[in-house]
Amino acid sequence: MASGGGSVAIGTGPRVRRVGFGALHLTGPDLWGPPADHDGAVRVVRRAVELGVTFIDTADSYGLGASEELLARALHPYPDGLVIATKAGKTRPSAGEWLPLGRPEYLRQQAELSLRRLKVERIDLFQLHCVDPQVPAAEQFGALKTLQEEGKVRDVGLSEVTVEQLEEARRCIDVVSVQNRYNLADRRHEAMVDHCEREGIAFIPWEPLDLGRLTAPDGAVAATAKALGATPAQVAIAWLLRRSPVMLPIPGTRSLRHLAENVASGDLCLSDADFATLSGPVGP
Repeated sequence: MASGGGSVAIGTGPRVRRVGFGALHLTGPDLWGPPADHDGAVRVVRRAVELGVTFIDTADSYGLGASEELLARALHPYPDGLVIATKAGKTRPSAGEWLPLGRPEYLRQQAELSLRRLKVERIDLFQLHCVDPQVPAAEQFGALKTLQEEGKVRDVGLSEVTVEQLEEARRCIDVVSVQNRYNLADRRHEAMVDHCEREGIAFIPWEPLDLGRLTAPDGAVAATAKALGATPAQVAIAWLLRRSPVMLPIPGTRSLRHLAENVASGDLCLSDADFATLSGPVGP
């Protein structure tokens, strides 16, 4: 069960357990369209909730809406305490393209579509997928504020932003979460993690596992995992949980076995020595 790791507050909603689930990969090849094994994907999502996961992250662009539709099929009506976050602000003109699109009318359109696909009257957490450099940032943040004022969105978050952009947004609207890429091997956003912790803002690291760089047999992650009787993925997630109390990792998977391992990482306790070792360089 996802009882370990504690919980974190996200805005005005219920506190959620700090090992969430990312629904990005429950889509088709190249994250385009529905998954080939639709029933298998439904089983994974339902099992995540059975294991105690209370936070699921998705986006309108994941599978061109297929991820949101799958969550609704698997879980609606949603259990009490479950928070589903979605995002808008990127478009997919082809399978290999992810382009910013932050025009206010587009963000509104996508929010309406997400409401329909998720089968809800209000989105728990609506995140701007990225700041579109072609649109004034104030207009993008203002669109989120309007959706919130209309009751279509409960809380607002940002993704792929700098500290400066976050603070600009906060002058317009209450921002309760930030979702940037962050893991043991990629710590470019250390300053953002620290800023979110000081401000009481949840930090949702996307791609929390970078196992291609973390599983070298002579590396610190593999050695720590062996010593603790854990997997490298569990060690990587445990390090994130130890890194900051506002950290909310969202590892995603199509595998029931990996799902169980990921959830169990909340119960893995790193010693001060383990944490210090892992916090050093992890290779090129």
